[in-house]
Amino acid sequence: MPGASSLSVHILLREIGLPFSIEVVNVTAKRRADGSDYKAVASRGMVPLLELDDGERLTENLVIAQYLCDRSERHDLMPPAGTMSRYHVMEWQSFIAAELHKSLVPLYWPRVEARTGELVVARIRGRLGFVEREMTGAFLTGDIFTAADTYLFVIASWTRYFKIPLDDCPRLLGLLERVDRRPSVHAALAAEGPGFVTVSDLKRFPDLVAEGPEAFGSHRIHRSRHAGQRRPRAIMSG
Repeated sequence: MPGASSLSVHILLREIGLPFSIEVVNVTAKRRADGSDYKAVASRGMVPLLELDDGERLTENLVIAQYLCDRSERHDLMPPAGTMSRYHVMEWQSFIAAELHKSLVPLYWPRVEARTGELVVARIRGRLGFVEREMTGAFLTGDIFTAADTYLFVIASWTRYFKIPLDDCPRLLGLLERVDRRPSVHAALAAEGPGFVTVSDLKRFPDLVAEGPEAFGSHRIHRSRHAGQRRPRAIMSG
């Protein structure tokens, strides 16, 4: 379904301004849009996957985000290597991946017992409460929007899909609303279509909605082009 975790990489591509195209992939069936075997290019059959023009590939949201920001020298999104600012961004990325992203996975299961669901939601709310308490600025690491915020936006926005209230997390809600207003988010969601993540005022961008590709299956491939550098192709979940 559109709005899966790799949406964070899609948003970063638009923030950075790298040209790219989208190919839709059915990860459930492990098939690309042309019917070929997706596992031929992604042995684990998972997304996202970034394929460079020379055929080299990268996987995992955190690694791809760092690569894209480093190659484009977007130190606002990912501070320079070796700095404490970068480690703090990576610290949040790791927390989101291990404590939030994975905690939400059981809610996708087709049959979850009521008690199990309650425990899952309680765990998620506890992790979101930690984010709320740790936030001291407009974004996770202060007042600068970073790659960690794109990841948190996608994963925390799943709470809307699963109807998990965030009324007791005003700082987190403020962050989601600020990220929600970024043109890169509107463009990415317009391209992917309705899914786990929604933008409240997408109708303000009708030109972006008109450009969205048709969906096939549930996942997408992004091909990126950047003059003077290796030009990555990113295989993304939709």
